[in-house]
Amino acid sequence: MRKRLTLSIFLLLLCLLPLQGRRIPREPFIRTDLNVLQKPAGSAPYYDLFLRKLDSLLLTGGTDVHILHIGGSHVQGGTLSDRLRRHFLSLRYGIDGGRGLVFPYAVAMTNTPVSYNSSYAGAWESANCLKPGDAELGLSGMLAVAQDTSARMVIDLTPRESGMLQQRYSFKSVDLLGSGELTPLLVQGKDTLRGVKGTHLVHFDLPYFTDWLCLAFEGSGKFSLRGVYLDRPGGGLSLSEAGVNGASTLSWNHCTRWEEDLKRVMPDLVIFSIGINDIQAADFDASRFKRHYRSLMKEIRKANPRCAFLFTGINDSVLRRKGVNPHTQAVEDACKDLARECSGVFWDWYAVMGGYGSMDQWVTAGLAQSDHIHFTPGGYKLVADLLFDAILEDYYTRR
Repeated sequence: MRKRLTLSIFLLLLCLLPLQGRRIPREPFIRTDLNVLQKPAGSAPYYDLFLRKLDSLLLTGGTDVHILHIGGSHVQGGTLSDRLRRHFLSLRYGIDGGRGLVFPYAVAMTNTPVSYNSSYAGAWESANCLKPGDAELGLSGMLAVAQDTSARMVIDLTPRESGMLQQRYSFKSVDLLGSGELTPLLVQGKDTLRGVKGTHLVHFDLPYFTDWLCLAFEGSGKFSLRGVYLDRPGGGLSLSEAGVNGASTLSWNHCTRWEEDLKRVMPDLVIFSIGINDIQAADFDASRFKRHYRSLMKEIRKANPRCAFLFTGINDSVLRRKGVNPHTQAVEDACKDLARECSGVFWDWYAVMGGYGSMDQWVTAGLAQSDHIHFTPGGYKLVADLLFDAILEDYYTRR
C-alpha cells in the first residue's frame, strides 16, 4: 500500500512539474546523461535518512524537513535556491514549513535574494565573512548592527518575480539570531510585539500569519543581528539559503557563531555550493580547500550529527577574464573526495553543464552572463531544474 501511494504521488508530481515552469533542456552541450547524484562511498546513510524524512512528510505530513543551501553569489542572488525551494514544495500541496533564514541585505548595501525584499532606516553598521574584522558572524555570513533606536528594518516576502504560480510565503513566528543591549520590537501594523530573549536569539510568536515584518528597537546600546528565522507551525519543508557574494571556504570559516545558529535551523540536508571563489586566485590548493570544507562540516555535525551533505561542485568559468579557469576539475575532484569521506552525495555541476569551456555556450545561449562566471535568471533556473531532476531520479529509483 505504501509503495502504491508513493507511486501515486510521483505520478501526480510528473503531471504538475510542467506547470511549475520546468523544462527539458534541449541545448546540445548539456550532458543529461551525467545528470545523476553520485555516492562515492558506495552508500549515503544520512542522505537516505533525509529521504525517509521527506517520504514521511509527503505521505503523512506533520514532519519537519529542513534544507540549507550555502554558497557565494550564486546563492545570494536567490534564483537558484528559490527554484529548488519551489520544486520541493511542489511535491505535495500544503507542505510549506516556513521561509527559514533571511537577512536584511539592504543594511549591508548589497543585493537581497530575489524571493524577498529588505529595506532599512536609521543608524546601522554591517560586516560580512569576507572581511569580518572583529565581528561575530553566524550562519548567514553577514552581520547588521543597530547603533541606536533610530534603526529600523523591514523584511517583505513579496517576491520580485511575478507569476500566476509563484510561491507565496508566510510565517507566524520569528527568531532574531543575535543579541545586544537594545530591546528589539516587532511593529506589525498597529501592534507592537515584544519577544522572549534567549541566550543567542530573541523569539516572537505572532497572533496571525503574515508575509512581512518591521523591526524596531527601544532602550540604549546596540543590537547585533546575524539573521532572521521565519517559521510556520505544524511541520513542513523549509529551504534556507546562506549566500555571500565572493565568499570562499575560508570566508565561511570566519563565522564563529555558526554552531549556535545551526542549532536553530537544524538542517537535515546541507547543499554545499562553495568553491567558485576559491579558484579565482592562481595559487589554488586542493588540500587547503578540503581542510576548510572539513571545518565547516564539523561545525554542522556538532549541531546535527546526522545531517546529510550534498556537494554540487562548481561551474565552468574564466580566470580573471584571461581564459578558461584550469582549477575547476580539481574542485570537482576535491568535492567528490569530501563526499566519499562523509558518505555524502555529489552532483557534478561542471560535467553536467558540458565541462571544460562550456560556459561559452551558456553565454551564447543567453543562459550565462558575459563575465563567464555568473548565470542569467534563466540559467540559474535551468541549473536548479537539472539538480532537482537528479535528486528526484535518485528518490524515485530508491523506491
